[in-house]
Amino acid sequence: MAKHFTRRSALTIIACSGASVAAGRAWAEDKTGRVIYPVAVPVYQTQFVADRIGYFREAGLDCKLIQGGSGVKTREIIASSQGDIGIGDITHPMQLSNHGRNGRVLMPVDTRSSSVMFIIRKDLKDQGITTLEALTEWKRPDGRKPIVSVSSLGGTNHVWASYYMETMGLDQKVTWIGTGNVDTMLGSLKTKQVDVLVSSLSLLNESIDQGWGALLFDGTDEAIWNKYIGGKVPVTSHFTLQSTIDKDPPKMQAFVTALWRATQWVKSHSPEEIYAAIEPYVGSTSRSANILEITALQKVADYDATIDAAGFARGEKVWFREMTGIKPLTIAEVVSPGFIEAARKAYPA
Repeated sequence: MAKHFTRRSALTIIACSGASVAAGRAWAEDKTGRVIYPVAVPVYQTQFVADRIGYFREAGLDCKLIQGGSGVKTREIIASSQGDIGIGDITHPMQLSNHGRNGRVLMPVDTRSSSVMFIIRKDLKDQGITTLEALTEWKRPDGRKPIVSVSSLGGTNHVWASYYMETMGLDQKVTWIGTGNVDTMLGSLKTKQVDVLVSSLSLLNESIDQGWGALLFDGTDEAIWNKYIGGKVPVTSHFTLQSTIDKDPPKMQAFVTALWRATQWVKSHSPEEIYAAIEPYVGSTSRSANILEITALQKVADYDATIDAAGFARGEKVWFREMTGIKPLTIAEVVSPGFIEAARKAYPA
């Protein structure tokens, strides 16, 4: 059993824009923690792994993982200080900062989005609608525009899917709605309340297996991503408030160290092993669908957990536009890199 040190002996903090530098291993003074994730899909697996493998516990944290229901709800929970750390689109901490809450990114999760697959109703695909352009030319029986569902308006799926559509000149030709968690997203497509669902590979495969969904456009494909986005961009991140950091820097260091260790565990284990670890959190979709998604996630994961100026610059055209309503911020105003730097020193990759 690892020895727990006192807050003073375990960690030396140098306060500079919320950054901390650890001398040795960091332990949380307040052992309780609330970790928030949007919905039950593998894209949030670093939190699940940190819990299931025991990295939170080894960092001295007694964590409760809470499903927010969507990215926006996760952001709201973090904003109200009812959660210590959240995971979701990097625009969420930016939104917090724009509203006076000073959100901070602690570490990125990926290098491109893994959840911007356009899943169309199979009956529409069978009618010959095989492109986004064809979708926007089609009208619902009541004459309305096609309805495109995302988990939450303003969440990851919406931000990136709308950018693709905007770039193609198609974003105003559909109606966007938020439909919540995995069960309600799949249910809305199955019952034809929506025409397209933008989500991840596990939901695509689940809808195909059930016979009422098909792939329309894969925005996660590397070639398509590079054509429209240009390269590596931090899409998903672990984030918190500056006020939460200020309240207990060692506790935040413990969170980040555990999540960094989880990231490295994911890198060195097979999709089957990862699924076995996180299954209690992703049981709404089948084993085969989840393993396929985990396989895809391993290809886009950011195993260095770094955000550089070039990647941030590529993301600016997506983050800071009329659709998001986010006032431009600099990388220094968004990212607190000190915690992940300390975690890497304590546990080299």
